[in-house]
Amino acid sequence: MLDLVLALVVGVMLVAGGVFTFLAALGILRLPDVYTRMHAASKAGTVGSGLMLLAAGIHSLDIAIFTRALAGFVFFVLTAPVAAHLVAKAAHAAGYRLSRLAVMDDMRASRKHAAKKR
Repeated sequence: MLDLVLALVVGVMLVAGGVFTFLAALGILRLPDVYTRMHAASKAGTVGSGLMLLAAGIHSLDIAIFTRALAGFVFFVLTAPVAAHLVAKAAHAAGYRLSRLAVMDDMRASRKHAAKKR
């Protein structure tokens, strides 16, 4: 009975991880500008890969492997948003424009404010 529950949990986590990863890939293809694409890749991609990594750790039934999978998941969660933020700042500094659908550019306003202080 426990094997069935464990298999169902791992299966659900793998399918959910695959769905999130697919949505991240779809977001990269369909979203209008580099900033929204980056958001899709960093958020949904992190959740998807993290779920699949944890599912592999659970499926192994080995505490050492599960600990490594958990450490990898924590590493994903801590580094992906920071990396996406830094890449977005670099893209904005390089001159990549927001989509026409964007309502406000907070980065431009903060850059103008910093230039006035100098």
